Amino acid sequence: MSSRYDRAITVFSPDGHLFQVEYALEAVRKGTTAVGVRGTDTIVLAVEKKSTAKLQEGRSVRKICKLDSHICLAFAGLTADARVLINKARVECQSYRLTVEDAPSVDYITRHIASVQQKYTQSGGVRPFGIANLIIGFDTDGTPRLFQTVPSGTFSEWKANAIGRNHKTVQEFLEKKYPEMMEGEGAPDATKLAVRALLEVVESSHKNIEVAVLRRGKELELLEESQVEELVKNIEDEKKAQEESKRAQVQGGSQQ
Repeated sequence: MSSRYDRAITVFSPDGHLFQVEYALEAVRKGTTAVGVRGTDTIVLAVEKKSTAKLQEGRSVRKICKLDSHICLAFAGLTADARVLINKARVECQSYRLTVEDAPSVDYITRHIASVQQKYTQSGGVRPFGIANLIIGFDTDGTPRLFQTVPSGTFSEWKANAIGRNHKTVQEFLEKKYPEMMEGEGAPDATKLAVRALLEVVESSHKNIEVAVLRRGKELELLEESQVEELVKNIEDEKKAQEESKRAQVQGGSQQ
């Protein structure tokens, strides 16, 4: 049945599906994983990096892109589609500054990106963008924001979210750990939570992870490999300590 309705983007199937949009969502699910975590004064993006060829410049392959001085985006899906959409968003940011003489809000840019994605689902001769985005930034009043957009043009705001391959596993981890690590006792650490969530589905190696941290009133910071390596090592050490503690508790209970 689907083969009769999946050739044209503007034709609905009898059960209300736009198959080209669903195929675009499938392209997102096959993309590398990206995680976003919103803290009180920090927002973090952590993405899985594809392995590069020995002679390839690693800097030329970026999954985290800056849209404006206070807005950043990570994507999952087709990189070429992302490049086009990111350029459109950057032009809109500059146009807004020239017209209004003020920085665009994160909500405004998210709505613009979602509108562009939606436009490509109802026009003939085009196809949907095969990407989903996590958009982070601070509003002029210092409020941290984290949004997600999908190929259908839908957008929503989150405290923490994941897109790409194995995103459901990461989302389940975030649902379990976010209240404990970000809203419980002790200082919240959005960076550690984002990396821990990504390590649930990514091989435990700093070379496979890229992390960007955006702090209130500061420029976007891309963590160096040495910083990511140290962070991953600390997380692995904590996991081992927790496992040993649990093992000791089990042995102590069995001896009683």
